[in-house]
Amino acid sequence: MEKEKIEQDLRKYISKETEILMNEPMKKHTSFKIGGPADLYIRVRTVEDLEIIIQYLSKNQIPYYIIGNGSNILIRDKGFRGVILKIDWSEIQIIEEKETKVEVKVSAGVKLSFLAQKLLKNSITGFEFAAGIPGTMGGAVRMNAGAHGGEIKDIIKTVEVLGQDGKRKTLTNAECEFSYRNSRFTKSKEIILSAVLMLKKEDVEESRRKMEEYAKWRKEKQPLEYPNAGSTFKRGDNFITAALIDECGLKGYQIGDAQVSEKHAGFIVNKGNATAEDVIRLVTKVQETVEKKFEKKIELEIEVIGEK
Repeated sequence: MEKEKIEQDLRKYISKETEILMNEPMKKHTSFKIGGPADLYIRVRTVEDLEIIIQYLSKNQIPYYIIGNGSNILIRDKGFRGVILKIDWSEIQIIEEKETKVEVKVSAGVKLSFLAQKLLKNSITGFEFAAGIPGTMGGAVRMNAGAHGGEIKDIIKTVEVLGQDGKRKTLTNAECEFSYRNSRFTKSKEIILSAVLMLKKEDVEESRRKMEEYAKWRKEKQPLEYPNAGSTFKRGDNFITAALIDECGLKGYQIGDAQVSEKHAGFIVNKGNATAEDVIRLVTKVQETVEKKFEKKIELEIEVIGEK
């Protein structure tokens, strides 16, 4: 189906606020600053627009992929044949407060850093571990994001999703099938709309201290000065992946402008004009070197999408 026809068809039914761009370079919309053009890039501003778009794409068998903040993904140099949908509505609502317990409903498009500051201002605690994760609530739920000993699954009560049938439904924590950097959503085509978090009203100064401590740690330990997609590799069952990469002498190893970070070997960074191919070749080099030296297979934490 022609890109122009898809745009024309959708424009008949969706709001003016939802933006549609053709042949949009995805390096403009990913934290890696890498990626070829998507046939169509749609910044979806309402749940109602999303429902219309998904029904249309499903009916016409048009491939699509959902992004939030564009972190945790690598889009190939040839781009994406189909539609990239960016979830771009942000609502935060306190829905229940009982003594020290608070339930907060958060839309999928809310950035975690923004949410952490908003909660802090309202003296709500329990979200400190996620304050520095470079993503949105939807992406965090999908990948069960975590840091500093905490994981999203620890604070989730329910998740509202849009199914392939175009209907909304609410899932319990158990139904989300959370595991390390994984959930049912990495396998299903369900789209996360919002999540209800179980948090607390506690000492806000202790919460602020933790967030400042974690921010300082990130600045010292992670390569925030270069574009990256977050942690590139998953930790092993019985080993620390970054330590093995470091022991292989690969810190600073570079292919094109893709480099194993000199600050943290678990990150691959874009030193300027890295291509997806540079990153993929570097990932392969790292995996092969670690397996040869330690007989350990290391897995990607980032997702690679797009046309090969």
